[in-house]
Amino acid sequence: MIAVPAGDVTLSDRRTSRSWRVDVGAFEIAATPVTQGEYAEVTGEWPGSTRGARLPVEGVSWWDAITFCNNMSEQAGLAGAYRIVGDDVTWDTTVDGYRLPTEAEWERASRAGTTGPRHGPLDEIAWYRQNSDGGPHEVGGKQPNAWGLHDTLGNVWEWCWDLYDPEVYGTYRVLRGGGWFDDHWSCRASARRRSHPTYRIDDVGFRVARG
Repeated sequence: MIAVPAGDVTLSDRRTSRSWRVDVGAFEIAATPVTQGEYAEVTGEWPGSTRGARLPVEGVSWWDAITFCNNMSEQAGLAGAYRIVGDDVTWDTTVDGYRLPTEAEWERASRAGTTGPRHGPLDEIAWYRQNSDGGPHEVGGKQPNAWGLHDTLGNVWEWCWDLYDPEVYGTYRVLRGGGWFDDHWSCRASARRRSHPTYRIDDVGFRVARG
């Protein structure tokens, strides 16, 4: 886990041409997306269309991701961050269990103090359409950002905790980072994507946070 210092970040949405500033407290976030091997160790399952212990887990829904976080917390002797009752989920911010990052946390961690569209030359930091050969790659194979995070851009999109725009899209949740199938335009620190929390897609995974 990588310690990210408190600070602020300005989020933006291309669809609405809106931007907003968010203060972010200190937190920890995983250096890489959750791998298939890590997912199998916690759940006993190997989802998705590819197989490899060091490949990022994909084909997992938002619900799969938050359930994984709670199970990982339980195995580590930590209180689960999420209270799940039927189709309702609440985040208990007072506990220290594993969880999904918020959208603002994700962008602050990905930027690592930079202000441009990405923290380095894309071919050096990300697997995307022009270099992925049509599939995901083992995590950690590209250069990390200044804070030590790998694959925040490219490889797989990452689920975040936040609703995308509940007034327009209801329960759709935020995805960040771009994936192996995307052109360079989507692999930017500010790029936002949305998906229904039950959908499982072959270029979508997640990474865990704490704090």
